Amino acid sequence: MPADPRHTSAATALAHVRARAGGPLPLGAGEAAPAGMARLGRGDGTGLALPVWPDGATPSLLEEYQVAPVAVERSGETRRVLAAALRCCWTDLSADPWPGETATVDDVLSAYRALIGRGDDLMRNWAVGALRRLHDSAWLEVSGGLVRLGPRCASWPAASHAQLRELMRRLPSGEEVPGGPEVLPVVEDGPEDTSEDASGDASGDAEAGAGVTVPEEVDEDLLGPFDERRRAEVVAAFMAVEHAAEPVHEARFPALRDPALRRALAEMLERRGRVLVHDRDAWTSGYAETVAGGGVPSGPGASPGAGTPSDADTVPGAGSAATSDTASGTGTGTGSGTARAALGESERAVLVLVLIHSVAIPRADGLLPADSWLSPFPAQVDELRRHTRLPIGELDAALRVLRHAGLVTQVKAGEEAGGYVPGPQFHRLTPQARRRLQEELILAAGPHTPLAAAVRAGRR
Repeated sequence: MPADPRHTSAATALAHVRARAGGPLPLGAGEAAPAGMARLGRGDGTGLALPVWPDGATPSLLEEYQVAPVAVERSGETRRVLAAALRCCWTDLSADPWPGETATVDDVLSAYRALIGRGDDLMRNWAVGALRRLHDSAWLEVSGGLVRLGPRCASWPAASHAQLRELMRRLPSGEEVPGGPEVLPVVEDGPEDTSEDASGDASGDAEAGAGVTVPEEVDEDLLGPFDERRRAEVVAAFMAVEHAAEPVHEARFPALRDPALRRALAEMLERRGRVLVHDRDAWTSGYAETVAGGGVPSGPGASPGAGTPSDADTVPGAGSAATSDTASGTGTGTGSGTARAALGESERAVLVLVLIHSVAIPRADGLLPADSWLSPFPAQVDELRRHTRLPIGELDAALRVLRHAGLVTQVKAGEEAGGYVPGPQFHRLTPQARRRLQEELILAAGPHTPLAAAVRAGRR
């Protein structure tokens, strides 16, 4: 009996949601990738599934429209560390970059030192932080003092490989810098890989015979009826609503104004478990309600996009594809990839505190409109420390995770030390998610109030 197309479509959408929320999906031996995903096969028959963008586009398309992608903390250092890792792991330039070879963390940091010409403790700390970010976003796999290229490196378009090869030949290696320490010092508790897809043999034997199978004609049934210009407009709007840091104005993207093009765009998003989110003349995307409870964590500390760890893409270098700037570290980056770490109890608690102090209290004082989740009133770090039982180190770690996920943003507050406000992910709230988050905030801020009792009664 043939499979129900509706069930197949829902399963595919949920797979895309999980890949966006948690990184590339692990596949069993011989298991095919879901529709719209590339299969990154390993030599033992297992593999990973990685979403593919339509028409081979990448987030670098945003540069053409002067649209800012999601920002990354210390994006320059992150790009340079990725370039150093690529220099060490891509030893056979006649082959594709992924999967490459295994290198030691010492070798990568040595190549990074050669690239920047410095090896002090500050650079060491930045480099270790960049390795952790790259590991969390699946650009690298770091475990036990070894580094491998992550599955997201397989998403670089084949057309960019020639540029990358030339740049790799021009980059210095760790051995080319005379004098000074051989490598940057490495902290003992460096980034460790706890993900399922990186727990295999670090020596690279499991990667023997690895290859990438890219699906053909992604969304061709939706894009095929349009001429070249209108097709490009739909793809550009898709990349903008999915990867821009802020909602994009419809005046800049014809596919957001034209009903027929917008319908095709909405169907492309629907296949990935996403929906258009409209606010006046600006558009973005969020998770569809139909997949909000599909096995993805939900709750007040989950992403504003209907229940995933984060709707933010951790973009090493602010979201462009592999270009000449990827390895040199002077441009805008390397593409987008979702951070794989789900929010824990500490992160959720700190996020609720930020929302209470930056949104709920100003809203109760009449300083914010009832439906706003963006605030100019930062929650001071001292306030967060005063109202939590978390140790300071755990609080700082939770804030770092929330910043990387785009759930909070650190801002200055005049002469004060600064504070935190809700991040760009809150633009992606659907109306239903906004209502749920509002109710959760009421329950968190005033669990014994009449309003909280009304919320609980309405849920029965």
